[in-house]
Amino acid sequence: MIVKLENVTKTYKSGVKALHNLSYEVREGEIYGLLGPNGSGKTTSINCLLSLLKFESGNIEIFGEKMTPERYDIKSKIGVVPQNVAVFEELTVYENIDYFCGLYVPDQSKRKQLVEEAIDFVSLNDYRKFYPKKLSGGLIRRLNIACGIAHKPSLIIFDEPTVAVDPQSRNKILEGILKLNEQGATIIYTSHYMEEVEQICDYIVIMDKGEVIKHGTKEELKNSISLGETIEIQVLDPKVEYLDLIKAIPNVFECYYKEEMMVVKSGKGKTNIPQVLNVLSLNEIKYGKMYSSLPTLNDVFLEITGKQLRD
Repeated sequence: MIVKLENVTKTYKSGVKALHNLSYEVREGEIYGLLGPNGSGKTTSINCLLSLLKFESGNIEIFGEKMTPERYDIKSKIGVVPQNVAVFEELTVYENIDYFCGLYVPDQSKRKQLVEEAIDFVSLNDYRKFYPKKLSGGLIRRLNIACGIAHKPSLIIFDEPTVAVDPQSRNKILEGILKLNEQGATIIYTSHYMEEVEQICDYIVIMDKGEVIKHGTKEELKNSISLGETIEIQVLDPKVEYLDLIKAIPNVFECYYKEEMMVVKSGKGKTNIPQVLNVLSLNEIKYGKMYSSLPTLNDVFLEITGKQLRD
């Protein structure tokens, strides 16, 4: 086991309890997702894991050993890509990566090779002499990643690394994370973007209010809820009585309008599309586009907590 948190509790001076007996385990070689809304305790748990925050009770082990602020031998095997960009404005791209790599690798010739590999990995070769203020949001996020991974850590923690970046840069970052994992790194990935977690993570913990509310693979999480299918229909002349007609279909447990779309939610089993189309036809209900989708991680969160993962 690479990471083990047992019953960790953290309360801030304000009285806010950020973590409530939080426990989770990260196995070697996996991409482990911490999914939850802002304020759910994801970043706090990471800071406790790294011994950057003191906590009242519980135990944290990394690489099978107890983690403390003084365990620099453990910290040297960890790479951190924080949510807030942490680079020096007065240093160039190359100098920033060299500085952070130098915290772990004193040998200059070895460090030079590692810095070059990190620059190549995040595709910043054309920007090595640029200062951070000259970089776009996506490029500076890539620099942030290079600074955290240059020393070739065994465990890499990504805390919301794609916040405020464009879709192209986001895809580049996610591809890089998958490549790091293929090269042998164990990854902890925190996010409130369910699509990202679903795309790259082997195992997922859903957090809310400092607690684990559900965990498993994405398939296990989706199979754990009652929702089986969501059908969205563009009804051209929406009327309230149409909802009752659809609700009468067996296995449909919810039907409502969302803007111009009728949303139909049904339980597990065969698709209800033929029955819905039959009701629309028999009652001469005019409609346009129709979509069908399987449960998402947001549906899991909604069923468990009664609220959307993202507003």
